[in-house]
Amino acid sequence: MSSTPRNCRVGVDIGGTFTDIALDLDGALHSTKILTDYTAPERAILKGVKTVADMAGIALSEIGILIHGTTLATNALIERRGAKTAFVTTEGFRDVLEMRTENRFEQYDLNISLPPALIARADRFVVRERIDATGKVLLDLDDASVAAVVEKVAAGGYESVAIGFIHAYANGAHEIAVRDAILKRLPGLSVSISSEVSPQMREFERFNTVCANAYVKPAIKSYLDRLVVSLKEIGVGCPVFMIHSGGGIVSVESASEFPVRLVESGPAGGAIFAADIARQYGLDTVLSFDMGGTTAKICLIENQVPKTAKTFEVARTYRFRKGSGMPISIPVVEMVEIGAGGGSIASVDAMRQIRVGPHSAASEPGPACYQRGGKNPTVTDADLILGKLDPANFAGGAIPLSVEASHQAMSDDIGSVIGLDPEASAYGACEMVDENMANAGRVHTVENGKNISDFTMITFGGAGPLHAARLCEKMGISTFLVPPGAGVGSAIGFLKAPFGYESVRSAVFNLSNFEYAEANRLLVAMKAEALGFVEGGLDAGSPVVERTLFMRYAGQGWDIPVPLADDNFDAASAETIAALFEREYERFFGRAIEGLDIEIVSWSVKASSPLPPVERIASIAEGNVVQPGKTRRLFEASQGAYLEAGIHERTGLKPGDVIKGPAVIVERETSAVLTSFFKAIVQRDGSLLATRI
Repeated sequence: MSSTPRNCRVGVDIGGTFTDIALDLDGALHSTKILTDYTAPERAILKGVKTVADMAGIALSEIGILIHGTTLATNALIERRGAKTAFVTTEGFRDVLEMRTENRFEQYDLNISLPPALIARADRFVVRERIDATGKVLLDLDDASVAAVVEKVAAGGYESVAIGFIHAYANGAHEIAVRDAILKRLPGLSVSISSEVSPQMREFERFNTVCANAYVKPAIKSYLDRLVVSLKEIGVGCPVFMIHSGGGIVSVESASEFPVRLVESGPAGGAIFAADIARQYGLDTVLSFDMGGTTAKICLIENQVPKTAKTFEVARTYRFRKGSGMPISIPVVEMVEIGAGGGSIASVDAMRQIRVGPHSAASEPGPACYQRGGKNPTVTDADLILGKLDPANFAGGAIPLSVEASHQAMSDDIGSVIGLDPEASAYGACEMVDENMANAGRVHTVENGKNISDFTMITFGGAGPLHAARLCEKMGISTFLVPPGAGVGSAIGFLKAPFGYESVRSAVFNLSNFEYAEANRLLVAMKAEALGFVEGGLDAGSPVVERTLFMRYAGQGWDIPVPLADDNFDAASAETIAALFEREYERFFGRAIEGLDIEIVSWSVKASSPLPPVERIASIAEGNVVQPGKTRRLFEASQGAYLEAGIHERTGLKPGDVIKGPAVIVERETSAVLTSFFKAIVQRDGSLLATRI
């Protein structure tokens, strides 16, 4: 073991099936995948950290920083495995969580049923108070009703409390007073208030967000406390940071207080990973495709920056239809996420059609081929039957796969129902999951006004490179890239993420009567909040500050983002802001509208550590076509037949080498499949750049 101080950073991503660990030691990458332990997730982390430290030949004490992302908060919300939570709100607004926005996400379904509220009605309490949209107190907080609610919370044995009052985003004084009253009576109880968790307008979304935060807060705080202690016990005494849904890094303490910001932390790391590759290759239109064991995530990366949003939905219950999930109002990397991973379960529906997902075999019991008790056929079983996976070399040989178990599962659940042999059943399952993902990609790009065929795909995750070529065929994409470390891409992305925090607030300002002094005070406070989260993680340099206004014409129901320079407002600023808004409005909708007042609805200030410069990777000329050392049967979906595919070890390839499909390029954490329509050229950094022949 080396005793010389070295630059050692570790990224850890807990997924639904695997926990990915990536260790960067002075620029050299070491990685592994460990099956996720649902009983105690930190155990997989400890095992994985020890494994990669042994690979690197260092002591655990030499790790300088550990950055962690997790889907535990997401899973707790989806599976309703959170704390016993009470919700305290303004009298008259008790049923907002059930009334939602009254939007019918499926217009013609007469039997439509809305998703149940996260907090049951019996656990929702009200107090007398009222604040208007400007923050003015219309009705003082009623002490008697507060005292009554405090006693109900005490008698109910709640583990956590969410507080959300109408218009608290404009004035949180009443929420703070009720929190203080609860904590005075019940010190140590977990309490979340909406004016801190999500100070944004639209009460349904804000109430849902604070309820979600309170619901997962005790479990996430307990987990993070255990993780930090367990790491110290094995000799890892470095600082531990968390990646949040917006793609920045925050402290464990901040993550424990606002765990709802971790809901999309793992997928955000993948988008950062793809954006870093895009910067290295100078790619401005990239489709990031991350397929793991449980879900597939698709994100648009334009001008080398992932698209972001200030709201998103968790746990869509109706065919992934927008509006059928739980809205969360936090800054987030915008992506479409579907239940299509290696562990997604294939079945036959009432119409005798093959369906895949959203349910997953996950790591416990796992796909049938894992031989860990799983009996349902999954995408991984289909990939194994079709020749995409080597049963003796999955996860570097750590998990031997059984082709016989996969055949049996396909026969039992699909073949025997619709009269197909296991190979045809596997073909149907793979085509269905590939079409689901391709359709999600098409819809996502169309919703953003883009042509999907103009994009280059960057694919990663344990299953992403296995399916990328077929997805490109379906979506009309001519180029995809498989970077080094693709199997643990999100964990590597954590190591590329900046220290960052985004403060988002709602405050309505009309440009016809723009109160610029008040706007300056608001932005100063937001900037101080954002910088407070960031400056502790800066090694050197000044933080980068980005400001965005969310604006609309007066009377419209939604708003668009308008980037703004980091300057103070003055009397002439209204005209400048109006011009910026109209330019963005024309870009979104084709033309501006004359004669309408313009208003600012919400404000965003994002502070982050500066990204280090990247070394651009120049294109490389084609070298010799590499002849495979061995072959195996690989099913080619476009031809509906098995072909002999060359098998190549990725570690044995060098820059300039050309591999022509059909072929499988294997490595420890994943495999890249090339169909007959593609060839791949090994780039200077080891990436595989696949293009249509």
